[in-house]
Amino acid sequence: MSFANALRCRECNREYPLDPIYVCEFCFGPLEVVYDYAAMRKAVSRESIERGPASVWRYADLLPCDADAAVDIQAGFTPLIKAERLGEELGLRHLYLKNDCVNPTWSFKDRVVAVAATKAREFGFKTLACASTGNLANSVAAHAARAGMEAIVFIPSDLEQGKITGSSVYDATLIAVDGSYDDVNRLCSELTGQYPWAFVNVNVRPYYAEGSKTLGYEVAEQLGWRAPDHCIVPLASGSLYVKIWKGLQELVKLGLIDSVHTKMSGVQAAGCSPIISAWDSGTRNIRPVQPRTIAKSLAIGNPADGFYALEVMAESGGSGLAVSDEEVVEGIRLLARTEGIFAETAGGVVCSGLKRLAAAGRVDRDEVVVAFITGAGLKTQEAVMDTLTPPLQIEPTIASFEKAFGERSVVEARPAAGSAS
Repeated sequence: MSFANALRCRECNREYPLDPIYVCEFCFGPLEVVYDYAAMRKAVSRESIERGPASVWRYADLLPCDADAAVDIQAGFTPLIKAERLGEELGLRHLYLKNDCVNPTWSFKDRVVAVAATKAREFGFKTLACASTGNLANSVAAHAARAGMEAIVFIPSDLEQGKITGSSVYDATLIAVDGSYDDVNRLCSELTGQYPWAFVNVNVRPYYAEGSKTLGYEVAEQLGWRAPDHCIVPLASGSLYVKIWKGLQELVKLGLIDSVHTKMSGVQAAGCSPIISAWDSGTRNIRPVQPRTIAKSLAIGNPADGFYALEVMAESGGSGLAVSDEEVVEGIRLLARTEGIFAETAGGVVCSGLKRLAAAGRVDRDEVVVAFITGAGLKTQEAVMDTLTPPLQIEPTIASFEKAFGERSVVEARPAAGSAS
């Protein structure tokens, strides 16, 4: 049973029925799911949640769909890892990594699509569609396959090959659009009125976005039912960032945690940082940009939830910054080297952003810090391939091995050009 009882405009507060709609007819503001929290509080407890499955569906009572008919590929309840080595390198004593690389299609998008696909099937849709920078396309394709639905996914034509393969393998129909993600999304918004399809991040977006709350729920539960002191989150549309905050706030409303004192810090790639640019300028007005970054999963030049992300950043006392593409690559390699996690470019954005925030004293060494690693690196190998040491080529003999290994050791021990001897 869902305790969702309406959609409400985030701007003018007008309410609408729980239909596949996403924009207010009066002011064109975005719609959001609202719940009967009083009834929910009577039905939900820590114990009832802990008895649930090790997936997003352990929080079924807090979501806007019927979990008995869930489209389930076992998304969620991913590890919260104490990052001892990375924390030591950054000077942070209580650093944790929320590792969503291990979701079924290797990104956090499985959370949002689990909810969207389930709700779409409730509405009677036969086709699942989306505009995507890659991870969402993969997840929509997989969930549609599980549900026996058709999948039609729209992507920018310059997407990484790993993400194209990660959608095609499920027999989805891929439409590669010559343009940015914002062009793709605009096209899908226009197609929504022409085709009877569930576009998960357009006409089903109010429900889809609720799936991200489960990251907030899980982190609090995994920390022993308490909110972290600081969250470091990658920013694309801003929805993930805002919903993690909403999830933590809901746990307080339901009496499941005592309070939220969490600082919410967001990081973007400098080549597509409209939210951070507004933050640095002290304004809530987002100026759209043309993306130019290797962090394609975050390359949304006109972020739908940018305004709301800025409000959360200010309300929570968080910070925002943008990192260069070079720092993105460094962040990927730092995370891999210290914690054995190969993340995609969004993970590099978070890791390098966290490094700079810690160095600037904007993350305290004694805070309980959670960095959200949202996707796996095999999807974006192109970002780091040119920076990696190639394998040693040898003959199958000890002599050949020792010669090559010795030469490599000498090279690695040699001081870099221009360094002090």
